[in-house]
Amino acid sequence: MTKPIWTPSQNRMIESNLYQYMQRMSRRFQKQFSNYDALYQWSIDSIDDFWESIWDEAGIISSEKYVSIRHGNNMFGTKWFESAQLNFAENLLKYTDSHTAIISKSESRTTSTITYSELHEQVARCAKGLKTLGVTKNDRVAAFIPNIVEAVIAMLAVTSIGAIWSSCSPDFGLQGVLDRFSQIQPKVLLTANGYTYNGKTFDSLERVATIKERIPSIKTVIIIPLIEQTISTSISGSTDWDQLLHNQATTIDFEQLPFDHPVYIMYSSGTTGIPKCIVHGAGGTLLQHYKEHVLHTDINRSDVVTYFTTCGWMMWNWLISVLQTGATMYLFDGSPSYPNINILWNAIETNRITHFGTSPKFLSSCENTSIKPYEEVDLSSLKTILSTGAPLTDNNFDYVYNNIKQDVQLSSISGGTDILSCFMLGCPLLPVYKGEIQCRGLGMKVEAYDPQGQPLLEQVGELVCTAPFPSMPVSFYNDPDNLKYKSAYFDLYQDIWAHGDFIKITKHGGIVVSGRSDATLNPGGVRIGTAEIYAPVEEMEEINDSIVVAQRYNNDVRILLFVQLHEQYILTDELRQKIKARIRQRQTPRHVPAVILAVNSIPYTISGKKVEIAVTRTIHGETVPNKDALMNPESLQQYEKLAIGLTDQK
Repeated sequence: MTKPIWTPSQNRMIESNLYQYMQRMSRRFQKQFSNYDALYQWSIDSIDDFWESIWDEAGIISSEKYVSIRHGNNMFGTKWFESAQLNFAENLLKYTDSHTAIISKSESRTTSTITYSELHEQVARCAKGLKTLGVTKNDRVAAFIPNIVEAVIAMLAVTSIGAIWSSCSPDFGLQGVLDRFSQIQPKVLLTANGYTYNGKTFDSLERVATIKERIPSIKTVIIIPLIEQTISTSISGSTDWDQLLHNQATTIDFEQLPFDHPVYIMYSSGTTGIPKCIVHGAGGTLLQHYKEHVLHTDINRSDVVTYFTTCGWMMWNWLISVLQTGATMYLFDGSPSYPNINILWNAIETNRITHFGTSPKFLSSCENTSIKPYEEVDLSSLKTILSTGAPLTDNNFDYVYNNIKQDVQLSSISGGTDILSCFMLGCPLLPVYKGEIQCRGLGMKVEAYDPQGQPLLEQVGELVCTAPFPSMPVSFYNDPDNLKYKSAYFDLYQDIWAHGDFIKITKHGGIVVSGRSDATLNPGGVRIGTAEIYAPVEEMEEINDSIVVAQRYNNDVRILLFVQLHEQYILTDELRQKIKARIRQRQTPRHVPAVILAVNSIPYTISGKKVEIAVTRTIHGETVPNKDALMNPESLQQYEKLAIGLTDQK
C-alpha cells in the first residue's frame, strides 16, 4: 500500500469535532465506532438515525417538529423531515453576538468586518426593504454581483421572507445571464454598478439595463455603488442599496416553511445547452452543510474560513453556510494573482485564516511561479487546505507539503452544483494519500459501478449514489413532470443517482476521480478518464496546462492532447515523445495520445472547470452552445483552425 503523505496527530484526532461526535453516537446508539470506516458504514446502513443525529447536532431551529425522518423507499421522490417548519436564514443567523461574522476584501474596497449582531441588524433592514418592494414567499430575487458582503446580507434577507435566491457573477457574458435569469423570472435584480478585477475596473450597468429590458418580470433593480462610475447608464425602476436599508427594522420575521422549501436556484454549466435550473431546499442544504463543515472540515467558532469563489459557483453557497457554525468567513473579491500571486497567502497571515479553499489550477500557478509561501508568510494559523473544481495532481500534493505547510490537512472535495454539497471529501481522522480524496461523505452511499450496475473496487467506474440523501434537488425549475430531473440523474441505472463522474474507490476507502464520464475517452472500447492523462502531463515542467479529447477517426476514436506550454518552450518532436513516454510510464499504452498539438489557451467555464465537450464539438465542426458560460470563449477559435488539419494528422 502507498504510504500516506500526511497523517493527523493523535491530539488533532481526539480534539476533532468528528471524534467527539463518534463518542456521542456510541453512547446514543449503544454501538462501538472505533474508526471512520465503522461510522461511515453505520451512516449508510442506518440512514434515518444518521440524519436525525445531524438534525440534533446542528440544533436546527424549527417552529414545528417533524413527524417522520424519511418517507418513501425509492431514491427519487423521497421526502425528508415531513411537517417540520423552519427558516433557512434563521438557522444561519442563530448567533447574534459581537463575534466577527464576515471579513470582506475586494479590489474595489478596503477590508471591512461585520459582527454577527451587525449582520442580524443589516439583514433585518434589508428584509423590510425587500418587503416594501413587494417581495413575498416564493418570489425569485436574482443577483448579478461580486463576492461582497452585501450579497450575503441580501441572500439572508431574501430567504428570511421565504423568497428564492439565485446569483451569477458579473464576469458572466450578457447571454449567459439571460439564459439563466430569464428562465426563473425574478421580481427583483440586485447588482453592483461594476467591479474591479486584476486591477481593471468594469462597468456592469450597461448589461444590467439590457437584462431588465429583456426580462419583463424584473420590477426593481437594486444597485450597490461599488465603483466610481465613468459611464452614465439610466435604469428605470432602480433604487440604491442605502435606500433599500433606510428603515428602522431591528428584528426579522422569519417565515416558517416546510423542510424542502426552495432557497436556491443553481445552474448547470450550460456548455451543452441552455443551463438547467436546479432548485435546492432549505433543510437539506442546512443538514448537509453542517455535516460537511463541522464533522468533515472540523470548523469551530474560533476558526476563520475562506474559499476563493464567485457568486456564480456553488462554493459561494457552501461558504455562506459557515455562518451556521458561528465561525468567521473571509470573503475575497478580485484576482487571486493581483497585485501578485501572494495576495491570498498574505491574507491567511493577516486574518489568521484556518481553512483555505482553492483549486488545483491556483496551486499549479503558485508552483509555476516558484513561490514558497512557508518562507514568505506566517501560515501558523492554517489547519486545512480545501480544493475542488478538478482532481488534484500528484504535483499539487507535493507542492503543498514541500512549499506551503507540512502539518496541514489537504482535503480534496468533490460533489457539485447538482447536490450543492459533496459526495467525497476530507476527514480529520484519516491520512492523506497522494492523488486521492480521503473518504466518502457520511450518509452518502457512493459506489463505482460498471455498465451492468455492479460495484467495483480498485477499478474505474461510474460514480453513483444508491441511497437517498436530503440535499438531492427539490426539483428543476419549470419541470413539472420531473422529466429533466430524471433524465439528468436516473436514466443510466434504475432509481440510482448517476452523477456523471468516473471514480475509483481504493482498498483503504480513498477515491480517485478520473474526470467526467461524458468526456470519457474510449479508444478501442477502453474507457479512460481524462484526469488520468492530465496528472502525468501537467506535472512536466514544460507544460502549463492541457486538455484532452476524443476525435472520431477511422470508425473508432483516437486521443488528442492539446498542451499549453510555458513561454520558454516549443512543441518539438522530441518533447512530443517525452510526453508520450511519460504517459505510457505512468498509465498504459492505451492512454498515449495519437496526436499532440500546442495551443495558446485552454477553455474553462467561469467557475474554473475545463470544458472538454466544447473542444470535442469544435474539432468535429459542431456548434458550441452558450459560449457565454465560458471564461475565455475566444480560446475555441484556435481549435477551429487546428481542426481543419486534424484529419491529416498521423
